Amino acid sequence: MSDTDWKLLARGLSATDAQLLCNCLHMASLQAEAADVGIVQTHGLLSIAVGGASVRVPAHQLTEAQQVMAAFHRGDLALDEDFEPDAPGPP
Repeated sequence: MSDTDWKLLARGLSATDAQLLCNCLHMASLQAEAADVGIVQTHGLLSIAVGGASVRVPAHQLTEAQQVMAAFHRGDLALDEDFEPDAPGPP
């Protein structure tokens, strides 16, 4: 297996879920690619034929990406109800 091999992390996603997961992985400093987002978003009936949108990651980052995806599904990455986007971050 080379460093250029990409592995499927998740499939059957909506276009929005694929983009959200991909961005969460990027924020965790992981490479990720959302695939088939355009066709799923544009032609909803074709999403069944293509298996929905998917997210792929480099093979050497698959384990860490699975951990980030699990945290995403558990809700660990959700914003608090009192989140203020303009508030300064922690020092």
